[in-house]
Amino acid sequence: MSRHESLYALLAEFAEPTALVRAAHASRKTYRNVDAYAPYAVDGLAEALGFRRNRVPLVTLVGGILGGVGIYALQWYTAVIDYPINSGGRPLDSWPVFIPPTFEVTVLVAAVAAFFGMLALNGLPRLHHPIFNAREFDLASRNRFFLCIRASDPAFDAERTRTFLASLAPLRVIEVPA
Repeated sequence: MSRHESLYALLAEFAEPTALVRAAHASRKTYRNVDAYAPYAVDGLAEALGFRRNRVPLVTLVGGILGGVGIYALQWYTAVIDYPINSGGRPLDSWPVFIPPTFEVTVLVAAVAAFFGMLALNGLPRLHHPIFNAREFDLASRNRFFLCIRASDPAFDAERTRTFLASLAPLRVIEVPA
């Protein structure tokens, strides 16, 4: 096994969020598999990393539509086909009665789809991530900002990437074992 295969990523540690955003902008010009870790939301970081699309709203919409259509179809089937009851001369397909449960189930299924869709699109639950192999990474939840360039990137070369990260003036560059 070569040294490159035993390496998950190179990690650059920064003390300030502005330095992390500048480093993310610079690294996206050469590398594609770039991640950033910060203890709080940093303005402009998502754009610097190239995040443009969010599919959670689409998953929520599809879940809501499926839930609404499904519960309406269930109510219609039970009232018209399965167990028709002529109550007071009303039509079997009395759609105004179906609206409140349809609305409630639409909202419920949309919320559940949003929750599980967010988890799935983020690749969660993931009980262990190789980035946790870096001893210093526990600072990412307290007061440090990290930029990670994964070894799976097509442009990744351990020495060249280390030199590039060092040119961004981090506090240190850390090897993350696989």
